[in-house]
Amino acid sequence: MAGKKYQAAAKSIDREKRYPLEEAIKMVAGNKVAKFDETVETAIRLNVDPRQADQNVRGTVVLPNGTGKTARVLVLTKGDKEREAREAGADFVGGEDLIKKIQEENWLDFDRVIATPDVMALVGRIGKILGPRGLMPNPKVGTVTFDIAKAVGEVKAGKVDFRVDKAGVVHAPIGKVSFGEDKLNQNAHALLDAIWKAKPSTAKGNYIKSIAVSSTMGPGVRVDVTAASKTYQTAA
Repeated sequence: MAGKKYQAAAKSIDREKRYPLEEAIKMVAGNKVAKFDETVETAIRLNVDPRQADQNVRGTVVLPNGTGKTARVLVLTKGDKEREAREAGADFVGGEDLIKKIQEENWLDFDRVIATPDVMALVGRIGKILGPRGLMPNPKVGTVTFDIAKAVGEVKAGKVDFRVDKAGVVHAPIGKVSFGEDKLNQNAHALLDAIWKAKPSTAKGNYIKSIAVSSTMGPGVRVDVTAASKTYQTAA
């Protein structure tokens, strides 16, 4: 059974209404449910078929105000790039030794993995471990690169990867409740702008079908998609 705070928050939301994005975020930020600083999440349903390779929407965005969480970064590399990774602020740096640790000990005390192209053959050994968790380095999102300093810096600054799931939905965080409305709005607009720019040329009809905003423990608030889509369609 839902708690009293959740029930009170849910009662303040008209389930049939589609709110302007700014109003939806205001409601989520104002309806604090948990004692901890909840993450504010978005669920964006796209009019794409993820089974088609050319409609498998994915990309990255550096949120202007970060995510509210400092990601633990693992860099898999060798030679001089190890020093560059450490100087850039990577939490864990290594090569075959750390790959072996992941293989044998199922070590996963990190949030993001960055690798240089020259070690990707070795990284392939742990693809079955990293892949299902969304941790496998990929050149499309900038996590397979020789520019280690830039990649680590972006992740530490609040870089978010987004990818449409099998149901055609992108789930992504836009910060913490404690950020307040202005910062959450800025992050939400940055995310939606990036998703709109990632629109496949083969996608037909209304690209964004629905948007919902919620906090970790709170009820979702539905967003007026028509108004939001016009904003990004004009900017694209």
